[in-house]
Amino acid sequence: MYESLKQSLAEFKQSKAWQPVKDMLMFAFLLLSFHVIYHLWIKVDFYPFKTQVDKIYAFASNILFNQSVWILNHIFGLNVTTVNHTIYVLNNQNTWSYVEILSGCITLKHWMHWIIIMTFFRGPFLHKLWYIPSGIIIIHFINVIRIVGLSLLLIPLPHSFHFFHTYIFKPFFYFMIFVMWVIWVEVFANKKKKHLAPIGI
Repeated sequence: MYESLKQSLAEFKQSKAWQPVKDMLMFAFLLLSFHVIYHLWIKVDFYPFKTQVDKIYAFASNILFNQSVWILNHIFGLNVTTVNHTIYVLNNQNTWSYVEILSGCITLKHWMHWIIIMTFFRGPFLHKLWYIPSGIIIIHFINVIRIVGLSLLLIPLPHSFHFFHTYIFKPFFYFMIFVMWVIWVEVFANKKKKHLAPIGI
């Protein structure tokens, strides 16, 4: 029985037909394992890189706040009120709703998820050198869309923050990471090398 199981595992490992399943399992393993590691890291206050993490939080939250406010003002024509890193909008009940940009809003976790998945997943190294930074930039702009979207939704739906924040935008981050990973697998990881045919003389 042991030998049969061992042979089946070996066939599964070598089988190209099961490659999509193996890719999905690898993706899920990297995503979930780093999720656990990240939360354990939070419990020790990002030791031994707390200073560096705090600097990243401060730098990235300023960019996120400024870009979100600019889009609300110049693209959507809203005259929003800001206090520190909090965006206030006047809702349809003539009261103020707000979106506060805290340190956890800068998607450091999602950036690191992306870096870990792409670093350990198969594929050409040279393409990873530009694809990983591109993914980080895309995740950042998805975050800008999230902040802007929440601010706009609070105008007609002032009591909907928790629903959209928790059940719409959070899953959307992981959906976009999944989409970028699928593109990587289909375009780069599974790309067959071109072999030049021998030239007869």
